[in-house]
Amino acid sequence: QVQLVESGGGLVQAGDSLRLSCAASGRAFSSLAMGWFRQAPGKEREFVSAISRSGGSTGYSDSVKGRFTISRDGAKNTVYLQMNSLKPVDTAVYYCAARATAGGGYYQYANSYESWGQGSQVTVSS
Repeated sequence: QVQLVESGGGLVQAGDSLRLSCAASGRAFSSLAMGWFRQAPGKEREFVSAISRSGGSTGYSDSVKGRFTISRDGAKNTVYLQMNSLKPVDTAVYYCAARATAGGGYYQYANSYESWGQGSQVTVSS
């Protein structure tokens, strides 16, 4: 069982930056493909970004491409989501997700993931 602990959310103004962190434990980090999803009030959970277990392959939703960057640090068993040029529409609860895999790709569908973090609130004011 993989445990995921998120941190780094908060209240910022439009145009500001935030970095979310997600620390994983319970399984070799190198075996985990990781992803970030978000859910705004009244909306379904949506894909934000994902990274392969090696870090060599990444993907982004069109709405965040060019503003957000996903990365991972194997020494810290942590995946990050650097969010720049934040907009009010980015306001949501952000969830980290993990999937054990032997493959080299990333996963953009929520039902591909086995483990989820508790969520971290990001609020962007205009």
